[in-house]
Amino acid sequence: MPRSRLDRAAVVAAGAALADEVGFDHLAMGPLAERLGVRAPSLYRHVRSLADLKNAVSALAAHEIGDVLRRAVAGRSGPDALRALADALRHWARAHPGRYPAAVLADDPAMALFSLCLTGSPPHAARAFRSASHGFITLESAGAFGLPHDVDRSYRYLVDTLITGLGAAPRWPRQGQPVP
Repeated sequence: MPRSRLDRAAVVAAGAALADEVGFDHLAMGPLAERLGVRAPSLYRHVRSLADLKNAVSALAAHEIGDVLRRAVAGRSGPDALRALADALRHWARAHPGRYPAAVLADDPAMALFSLCLTGSPPHAARAFRSASHGFITLESAGAFGLPHDVDRSYRYLVDTLITGLGAAPRWPRQGQPVP
C-alpha cells in the first residue's frame, strides 16, 4: 500500500485482516508494517500503540458483527430471529477467526440483539443464549469437536434446545420487584 494512502482506518483494517490470519493474540506491529510496506515506527503516526491498535480492531469487529447481526434479524421475531441471529454469529465468527475474539472484548452487539429477540424475558435469558453460542463457537474454532458427528447438527441442536428451554422458563419479575 503506498504511504500516501496510509491512514488510521487503513492500518486498523489491515490489522483486522492480519488478526484473522494469525490470531488476535498474535497481532503485532512488525508483521503489520511489513504487510503495509512501511517500517514499524511509521505505524505510530496512525495508532499510539499495539494496545490502541487492538482496541481499534475490537471496535471495528464489534461494528462489523453488529451490522451482520442486525441484517440477520431484520423482519424476524421470536424463535426465527434467535435462529437467524445464532447462525449469523457463527458464520461471521468462522469467516473472521481473529476478529471474533476481538469483538467479544468490545461492547458486544450480540448481547443487545439477543436481548431484543428475547423481549419480555429476563436479561439472564440473553446472557444464557449468548454464552452458550459463544462457548460453542469458541470450542469449534479451537478444533475441540473431534467426534465423528455433524457439527452443524450439533449447533442446531444447541440453538433449538435453548429456544425450547427459554420458552419453558418462567418469566421473571421486572427490576425492583420481588422474586417469587
